[in-house]
Parts: sequence; C-alpha cells; structure tokens
Amino acid sequence: MSEKSFNNVPKVIAIDGPAASGKSTIGTLISNQLGYICLDTGIMYRAVAFQALKEGIDVFNEEAVSQLAERVQIDILPAEHEDNRQFTVLIEGEDHTWDIRTPAVNQVVSEVSVYPRVRTAMTDLQRKIGEKGNIVMIGRDIGTVVLPDADLKIYLDASVEVRAQRRYIEDLSRGKKVSYDEVLESLRHRDQIDSGRAVAPLKPADDAIIVDSDKMTVYEVVEHVLRLIQQK
Repeated sequence: MSEKSFNNVPKVIAIDGPAASGKSTIGTLISNQLGYICLDTGIMYRAVAFQALKEGIDVFNEEAVSQLAERVQIDILPAEHEDNRQFTVLIEGEDHTWDIRTPAVNQVVSEVSVYPRVRTAMTDLQRKIGEKGNIVMIGRDIGTVVLPDADLKIYLDASVEVRAQRRYIEDLSRGKKVSYDEVLESLRHRDQIDSGRAVAPLKPADDAIIVDSDKMTVYEVVEHVLRLIQQK
C-alpha cells in the first residue's frame, strides 16, 4: 500500500459492521495512513463481559452487569508488546488484551452489550473520545448512535461464511483449538443478537457507504476506503 497525501480529510470517520468483518484491521490501517487515533469500541463491551465473568457475575443479570459497566475502569493504550496486538486493554489496571478475545467472552459479549445502561456508559465514553477529532472509530452503532454526525460513515460487510473463515484462520494462527463450524455458529448467533436488539441494533446508517469485502483483500478494502476519504 503506497503512502498517500491527504488534505481536508474527514476528521471523524465511523466504521461499522458485523463481527469479524475486518473492521479493526481496516480501521487500524486507515488510521495509520491518516495519522489518526483508532478506537475499536467493541473492546469496551468485551472488557465488561470479561470482567463480569471474572467476578462471577451472571451475564443475564441486567442490573448487576449494568452496575459493573458504570464502575469498571477501562483504559485503551497504544500497543506495549510485539505480539500482533493493535492496542493494549487495561481493565482495573491489569493487561487483559488477549483475555477479552477468548471463546468464553465471545459467547456472552452480545448479551452484555444489549443492556441499555451498559450501552449508555460505554457510549458516553466513546463520544468524549470522538469529540476530539482525528479519529477512526469502529463498532456496530458508531454512525447510527455514537457519532451520528461523523464526517464519513463506512459500513463494512461480508457474508457470514467469509467472516467465519477469516476468524477461523485468525484463531488458528493464535494457537486456538477451534473448528470452522464452531466459529460459524458463534458468528450467526452474534449477528442475530446484534441485529435484533432493541437498543442500537446493528444496521448501516442512512448516509453510510456500504463496502462489501467478500471478494476483496484487506489492502483492496483499504485502498477503496482511502479513495472514499479523498473524494469526501
């Protein structure tokens, strides 16, 4: 991917899409090109889910999980270790960057994220960060709820089968023992919850540009999004 020169580019870029659509990878590469901060908001919900499991809180107990979200300390810092992480996630001062990616967290993060008070707590934090500008913010409701006035909104999509294959390969590269069918079923489950929740359901913003990456490489998607940024 070649170096590019940008003038008068959007200061706030929202990238939404379903699980394993490549949002984090694309957002990170785009932010690197622009010299922007990249914030994957999904990690905040993962952090809440992880901490609930750690503390033995029933993730189906809305009140308990909501109270946790309103008190837990979550910090997102630049990557501190060379282990392919894109950032460091501190929960209550401890590094849990990879712990929030475990299958146990995968199974409950969507349930946790549907609770209104959890979403309010995380949305407030995300908006404060986004208001500073020069940011690529990634999630499932950035363009529709968190930053509805974002200068550019991208909805990154792909079929569930393609997303499952990508996540399966990623998990194997990290030494996880999973099957493709398990990953596929997990993503289908998450898609159903994310799209069907009453609060901030997963859907493209009315003014979002939809990018279908089924037949595109990572770098082809990045080049396409960079062109959209230059045209904005």
